[in-house]
Amino acid sequence: MLHLRSSGLFLLLILQWAAGSQANPCLTEQRCDFVCDCSDCSDEQDCGYRGKGFECDFEDAGMCGWSSQSLGGEYIWERRQSGDTLPDSGPSSDFTTGTATGWFMGVNEVKTAFLSKTLLVSPEMKQSSPTCRLRLRYFLWDSGNTGLGSTPLWASIHYHDDSEAVVWRPEATSVRGWREATIFLGRIPASFRIHLYSQRSEGRRDDVAIDQMEFLDCALPLPLLGNECPAEMVECNREGCVEERQVCDGSDDCGDRTDENKCDGYWRCDFEEDLCNWDLRSLSTLKWVRTSQENISMIDPLQGPGRDHSSNSASGHFLYVTVPVGGLQNDWAAFQSPILEPTNSSYPCKMVMYTHQFGPRSGGLTVLVADRNIYPVWERAGALGDVWVKAEVEIVTNSTFQIVIMAAIRDFAYGGIAIDSIVLSPECRVSTANYSYAKFPKPPGHDCTEPDKMCDFHPDCSPADDEAKCGDFSYTEGSSGWTDTSIGSQGWVLYENFTTEEKYLYVAKAPGQQLTEAQTRTPLLGPSGPACTLSFDFALTGNPDHIGELSVRVIDSMLGLQPKLWEFSGKTGTEEEAWKQANVTIGARKDRFQLAFEAHAVKMCPCSKIKVKNVHFISCHADYLPSSPTALSCNFENGLCGWYQDNSDNFDWTVLDGMDHTIGIGRSLAVDMWSSSLRGAFGRLLSYPQSPGSSGYCLSFFYKLYGPNIGTLNVKLLDNNGYESILWTRSGAHGNIWHEAHCPVPHQLTDFQLMFEAVRSGFDGRVAIDDVAFLASPCTMPRMCSFEGQKCGFTSFGQVHWLHRSGHSATTTGPKTDHTLESELGFYMMVNTDATLFPSGSTTVLTSPVRQGTTKTECVQFWYHMGGVNPGYFTVYMKPEKGARVKIFSDSLNQGDVWRHGNGNISSALVDWQLEFEVVGAGGKGTHVAVDDIFFSSHPCENQDSKCSLETGMCSWSNTQNVKTDKLDWELTSQEAERHYPTPPGDHTLGTEKGHFLFFPSSNRTAANQNAQLLSPHLPPTKGTCLKFWAYKPHSSDSQLNVYSLSGGRVQQLVVVRELGGPWKRFDVNITSTEEYQIVFEGIKGTSGVVALDDIEYTVGINCANKVTDAVTTSSKRDNTGGIVASVIVVLLLIGTMIALLFYYLRTRQAVNALIPSSSPAEGFSNEGYQPELTTPMLTCSMTQDVIN
Repeated sequence: MLHLRSSGLFLLLILQWAAGSQANPCLTEQRCDFVCDCSDCSDEQDCGYRGKGFECDFEDAGMCGWSSQSLGGEYIWERRQSGDTLPDSGPSSDFTTGTATGWFMGVNEVKTAFLSKTLLVSPEMKQSSPTCRLRLRYFLWDSGNTGLGSTPLWASIHYHDDSEAVVWRPEATSVRGWREATIFLGRIPASFRIHLYSQRSEGRRDDVAIDQMEFLDCALPLPLLGNECPAEMVECNREGCVEERQVCDGSDDCGDRTDENKCDGYWRCDFEEDLCNWDLRSLSTLKWVRTSQENISMIDPLQGPGRDHSSNSASGHFLYVTVPVGGLQNDWAAFQSPILEPTNSSYPCKMVMYTHQFGPRSGGLTVLVADRNIYPVWERAGALGDVWVKAEVEIVTNSTFQIVIMAAIRDFAYGGIAIDSIVLSPECRVSTANYSYAKFPKPPGHDCTEPDKMCDFHPDCSPADDEAKCGDFSYTEGSSGWTDTSIGSQGWVLYENFTTEEKYLYVAKAPGQQLTEAQTRTPLLGPSGPACTLSFDFALTGNPDHIGELSVRVIDSMLGLQPKLWEFSGKTGTEEEAWKQANVTIGARKDRFQLAFEAHAVKMCPCSKIKVKNVHFISCHADYLPSSPTALSCNFENGLCGWYQDNSDNFDWTVLDGMDHTIGIGRSLAVDMWSSSLRGAFGRLLSYPQSPGSSGYCLSFFYKLYGPNIGTLNVKLLDNNGYESILWTRSGAHGNIWHEAHCPVPHQLTDFQLMFEAVRSGFDGRVAIDDVAFLASPCTMPRMCSFEGQKCGFTSFGQVHWLHRSGHSATTTGPKTDHTLESELGFYMMVNTDATLFPSGSTTVLTSPVRQGTTKTECVQFWYHMGGVNPGYFTVYMKPEKGARVKIFSDSLNQGDVWRHGNGNISSALVDWQLEFEVVGAGGKGTHVAVDDIFFSSHPCENQDSKCSLETGMCSWSNTQNVKTDKLDWELTSQEAERHYPTPPGDHTLGTEKGHFLFFPSSNRTAANQNAQLLSPHLPPTKGTCLKFWAYKPHSSDSQLNVYSLSGGRVQQLVVVRELGGPWKRFDVNITSTEEYQIVFEGIKGTSGVVALDDIEYTVGINCANKVTDAVTTSSKRDNTGGIVASVIVVLLLIGTMIALLFYYLRTRQAVNALIPSSSPAEGFSNEGYQPELTTPMLTCSMTQDVIN
């Protein structure tokens, strides 16, 4: 019985194993071979990539199987996020998501006396095809200005026998942005790993980083669905198929060498044993040599090609030429074949070879035929990158001949040219004839001008020979300036019909091995001016629904490959002449650059074509500046006027339809920080250069800074040496409304430029500008002055002058941070009131520019800082143009190390006036008085028993800008104005879509649990003050609202709101404090939804039971005498007019009464008229309360 049970158990295990095998038929040894054997591609997980896309974005903690190793010291790769604030080193975001929540691989900070090295290692991969490549994004920035070194980043292949070969070495240039690169891995017949190295002796965190890896075309050929290979293809022993052109081409395309085994009659040379009768003798002192990477260097990654082609290893041999140790005497080197027999068009001599043209030393390769004459039959210019590129050459000549291969070498720091795996077809037969010297061609004429003036969009020669072959079809030979630089199976060809004079570039089949886009480039162009435009006609025509893609790209001589400027996908029509026209802005580029057309045809056949013609460079000379009717003044309805995009920044400003200041539905210029395509830290808009004038200027404009995580808007001045200085700056949330700005521009003695700069601190908001005006006259007093970059026209007089300074420049006296930015870098105005400098009774005054009078009562708000015992007597006056000045505010106490809010009403009665901040010395020691953030509101100031409906702004409430306290901001908006975030259906005050409220949205653009703090002014100690507010938080919101009092750094929790789930709800909260305090509304971010506030009120000294708790004080720092006196002036000025009109009024009273419409309440919410809605749900809190409905 036991035996039967054992047998049954054994049978059950077998059946279970069989069932498991059927359920998981993909559990094979074919893991990590770039082929999904499992339906869910689970066999390709954590292979350095994930899933069917063979990608790795490092969002998963497993890092796709990559691991970090330190090669001595503490320098190491780590999986990172950019952080909550704009970092001062490393990328501002990852590349994949473009947010602070995305992950990437970055290095840590290093500072050593020697080179430190770290290694990022992939899992083991099985093998790869000849077309295998790894596309990635990398980041190289020298944020600390310590130098990147020659090799801060490179990649190599690590083989199973522990040998290694370098495959990628990016240009060591510092750019604050993600760049794209492709690592060409090539054919690797055995298991291997990829090593990513970084090497530096000094550098800051994340200045070297990697993200978004994609393995492309790495699998060997798979069996076709029809089981048999088509007639034009050859079957591999592995059952896959390759094209006939891949047979006997020196590359193992099948993966089992089927395509290279039956090549009798071919003359093949991989240079592993010898030179195979190729002759390296040359008339030039610069010589080709047979060598290997092991012989060149295994220490310096920049030397040599890194590997040969035939074995893809450092030990493999090749022919190589570079700048010799003793320096460059001749800039060319050549080698040649034996003498070969004549050929004909039916049986041409075909040569296949693989070239490696890397680094700035590579000037290009040319294949020449030497028969009776010497002439070129194939050319490939410049550097093509870290890749072995296949080339095919057909030779037809009726004479005996030699093949001559010539390289041009430039005298630069690194690089060179290598050749390997040369294959000659059987038609290339060795001849026994004697050699006869060929006739050398005439040497090319000398350039008519300096090399840097060739192709600079300005004819320096006669007749414009320096611009004739630069790619502009306006010139007879202009089309010949485009050089095919394709390395794949598609390339660009120039078609010319000399009869009709028609010429165009088109995409055709090419001999290259890689499955990359076809590319053709101009020579080095420029520099260019801001109006530079590339104009061309293009056609993607044929029968298929999708013909392919066409794009334009810039290759900068300093910054390398740039993002695509323009692209088109699909088709322009079925007919061959379905042309379209394109104009692509190239803009101002200070360094030389190349333009490139890139294209990919979905199907290479007569049924589809990609063509480009009529290429022209328009207004491209660096000194050309187009005239604009409005110059720098611009409403952006018809372009950028006298402004242009900076090409050295990270992102562009975009024209935004349907949101402008002018007409509401027009255009403005904006940067959407919430855009998923935005990468980098800053975007700049530059003015055309301006000539100096006789005096200063005023730049006025309207702006929006909107969103919980917006950043900064700067206005900068650039002198003719490129030095930047800040004229104006604003940061943080300013509400979903337009604000007016006036920015004085100092008098300049030389040409200058202005700049609008949007700097992101996060990923959730919008910066916009509109209605820019630039006038040669002084600015009027701006409505808001933060003293960042300038003094806004304020002047100082008295025994001691007010100083324009920052906490960074302060020594022992003065605030350590400003109020605007809450940092040491922020500026304010300050006077040192120490008795040694400013004796008791001394006076100093800070005076504003003249402000135009108005009939309305205005509120001036400001923040002040008084430090030390007896800092002085601080008084604010309104000084009319005529008459005595009027006091509107005063203080004389040591207020501690805090910025305090002050305000006062001003009624000027149409009389122009100035604002004066006066300080009188009181004999203090180590004392000071400072002023910051002066703001003029068109509404009267609110009472201390503050009621704020938010209809005219945020009253005395403010977002903190201290990044140590919070990272996000509360934002002011209305349901009518809001187009991006979810909001309440209306505000509480008006109950309509036009009413305003404060809200705090949640999205996936920033990390959850980040906070935003809204602060009240400093309030006096109290035995009972009532805080009343209305809150909105729907069930869909997972954010949280905390309310607490803050005193001396200590927090007293008042209310925690996690769930409300309905309409607006009212909260009444009693506050008690033995010390001065602030009320704080803190929003805690979730992943979706919104929390909102409206109708905030606090009654100082009166609790929620309407009971007076504190003694009533009669003194008030704010003095309303100004309003009273101005009112008297108004009466005196108007009384005469009233008497004159009285008689006329009495006689026509009835007629007038008939014309007067019935009165209606003023638009908006009246603070004085606010009454609680007792029928609305209300929550009263007398202690810490957690509100959960």
